[in-house]
Amino acid sequence: MEQLWSDASLWVGLALISSLISLKIGISVALIELAVGIVAGNTIHLPITEWVNFLASFGAIVLTFLAGAELESRTLKRFWKESVVLGVIAFFAPFALSWLAAQFLLGWDLRAAQIAGIAMSTTSVAVVYAVMVETGLNETPIGKLILAACFVDDLGTVIALGLLFTSFGVWFWIFVVLTALALFLLPKITPYYLKGVNTHSSEPEVKYIYLVLLVLAYLAVRGGSEGVLPAYLVGMVLADTFLGNRELIRRMRATTFALLTPFYFLKAGSLVDLRAVVAGFGLVVVFFLSKSLAKFFGLYPAGVLFRFATKINLYTTLMMSTGLTFGTISALYGLTNGIINREQYSILVVVVILTAIIPTLIAQAFFEPKGREREVLFEDKGGE
Repeated sequence: MEQLWSDASLWVGLALISSLISLKIGISVALIELAVGIVAGNTIHLPITEWVNFLASFGAIVLTFLAGAELESRTLKRFWKESVVLGVIAFFAPFALSWLAAQFLLGWDLRAAQIAGIAMSTTSVAVVYAVMVETGLNETPIGKLILAACFVDDLGTVIALGLLFTSFGVWFWIFVVLTALALFLLPKITPYYLKGVNTHSSEPEVKYIYLVLLVLAYLAVRGGSEGVLPAYLVGMVLADTFLGNRELIRRMRATTFALLTPFYFLKAGSLVDLRAVVAGFGLVVVFFLSKSLAKFFGLYPAGVLFRFATKINLYTTLMMSTGLTFGTISALYGLTNGIINREQYSILVVVVILTAIIPTLIAQAFFEPKGREREVLFEDKGGE
């Protein structure tokens, strides 16, 4: 028991240090937590126990739910064309280029190369949403568009992982059917439930959401999928309900960012083996460029066709170039199932984390929309 309290103090202490650094230098705390995790993982070797794994996984699930809850139906209707096109390009361009690079340039076998392509195809909902909330862009058209495009991108990743590697057993179809049923019923049931409990101090609303997310996460994992997928979908179908319950979202954010997500980002950083990065530096460069260049040369021209303002287009392209949640999940799936070895896994995870940090830093430092720029999405349509 003493060790548990010691470990908990260490993790929360690192989370506090990350917050103070973020406050001082004005960079997203998610990125600072990743960096602090990398340093701690390679120096003091952070203890990753079962309770740390649970809090990190649950943090990713709740954060993904909150990101989905920002996607109100009016936003999806307004920007459906842009979000679908950007999301599809953001998935297919790096998926194809990274797969080809792994198989024909680096000599990886077919299945390992496919895992590499899937891991590089993602956009990190966790990082993007954390940045959107910290900057307030989640309340603006550009923030909502980026979150919607992230969903399309990551949905492609999940579908690809499922089609290429999942065995469609009984539990998978149970998960699909029950998730579909939940997505149909929740928008009908939840408003009445929230009205009935009426903001009690024991937080029955939050517990209700947590229960739904945990049950669906169990079914997802049992069926060979991942818990973050149904979380995103639940957030989306309940977005209009939560539009009238902003205080509930605020309370959930407070708990999530204070307690849960630091474990997720710190753990993700701590998994980086800097020795593997040095030994496989050439591979890191190949995959980083495969993902980054594919995203940029796919997304930026699409933004030009949509007549995005130049600064908005660059910001969108860079934020859509990030990776973390589904990238690490895909790589871990490959390692667990013997598709890739530990060295390949380390390389992919390092690249995924670098893509979470570098594009976001550039986007925040040079292209973050401020003032009226936050509302003017298109160059010649007056923000329409």
